[in-house]
Amino acid sequence: MLQVGHPAPSFTLPDASMEMMQLSSFRGKKNVVLYFYPRDGTPGCTIQAVDFSDREQEFARLDTVIFGISRDDVLSHAAFRDEQGLSVQLLADTDAIVCRKYDVIEKKVIDGRPRESLTRSTFIIDKKGILRHILRDVSPKDHADEVLKKVKALNGRAD
Repeated sequence: MLQVGHPAPSFTLPDASMEMMQLSSFRGKKNVVLYFYPRDGTPGCTIQAVDFSDREQEFARLDTVIFGISRDDVLSHAAFRDEQGLSVQLLADTDAIVCRKYDVIEKKVIDGRPRESLTRSTFIIDKKGILRHILRDVSPKDHADEVLKKVKALNGRAD
């Protein structure tokens, strides 16, 4: 189980433009916000992605990059990004390898059949690659504001 104060699990995933993003490339340079969301284009996921995109410049001023991760593929991410005018990078974890590393997959039984679903969760990683905040079962509404406050506190700012 992941814990605050431990190193963030490393990974490499493709973004909506099919470019590979490697978490370790930000170590020593940027804080990273990883938000895991269930599915492109659904109402809650759209609220969350738009809110993070709207605040992306505020995060950038705090040396922080934002990545949304779901099990959708890069084509779905590209369509979602273009349809909603999103600026945050969306990463495709179609095999759920990173989702499992971050323990955001929940097993449920629906209609008598076992299913896996992604639990909406956010991880704030500092420039050293250490997990500083783990937020699970988050509500999409006002979530970007909550994360922004935590990143400001991480950077020693209260405004």
